[in-house]
Amino acid sequence: MGKKRIVKKGGDTESTKRGSPARAPRRKMESGVLHVESTYNNTKVHLADNMGNVVVWSSSGSLGFSGAKKGTPFAAAKVGEFIGERANAMGVKEVSVIVTGVGAGRESSIRAFATKGIVIGSIKDTTPVPHNGPRPRKARRV
Repeated sequence: MGKKRIVKKGGDTESTKRGSPARAPRRKMESGVLHVESTYNNTKVHLADNMGNVVVWSSSGSLGFSGAKKGTPFAAAKVGEFIGERANAMGVKEVSVIVTGVGAGRESSIRAFATKGIVIGSIKDTTPVPHNGPRPRKARRV
């Protein structure tokens, strides 16, 4: 016979919508620090205030990308756009960027973030680089 439909009366349409951009931001801030961690497998971006407290974060995995698609520049750009929208809602005008990692999404996430109209004051690369690297394998004897 099928399922019975229940019709609700009243204007309760706002509670059925999902997603946090509809909700008002909790914190207002003028400037912050954008941390971009880009690996071969994923790109994580978080926005912190000047004291270092993380306010907004996202990653390409949390936006629905899976597998090898998480490490692509396209996925990183989507993460940058998402964080940029959230930062605009909080009133952020200027950020300084700290980049870590060697993945493909380093530059594209910063470019997508900058398209939202937020001024990027400085970009600093803190990727750990070994001075001499690990010990090489011993020579093969034939």
